[in-house]
Amino acid sequence: MTTYATEPRLGTDRTALYVEVQQFYARQVRLLDDLRAEEFAATFTEDGVFALSPGIPQAHGREAIAAALRDAHTRRFGTEPVRCRHWHNMLRVDPGPDGTLVTHYYTLVTVSRPWDPVPVIAPSSVVEDVLVYEDGELRTRERRITPDHQSF
Repeated sequence: MTTYATEPRLGTDRTALYVEVQQFYARQVRLLDDLRAEEFAATFTEDGVFALSPGIPQAHGREAIAAALRDAHTRRFGTEPVRCRHWHNMLRVDPGPDGTLVTHYYTLVTVSRPWDPVPVIAPSSVVEDVLVYEDGELRTRERRITPDHQSF
């Protein structure tokens, strides 16, 4: 089992912590939207867990996370040219056990195609993450996504 060096950041300014988490997500989501799968997976811990949605097998570890991202995109769009944008909002950052950070936020995905100026709104979801510090950098240890249509 991997252990994590966490820093007690919660004793510092909560606003600074919130901004740090927002900046982490801003970098991470750009990698996701640009389909830079390996770089996106590198924002997770080596043994990170990515649960795309209930009923889809979880991806364990960076290599599996990168593969799951590529597979999900291919399954949904094939070779069709699309631009996906993930819009995160209503972020909450809470202290977790052992110096972790537990975050909750909403995400909305828009999909644009070159021939249509009107984007399609894809699933809206709730995302729950466990973040840790590794070598002074935030990483996602666990992500669970629950699409709204599966939450009833």
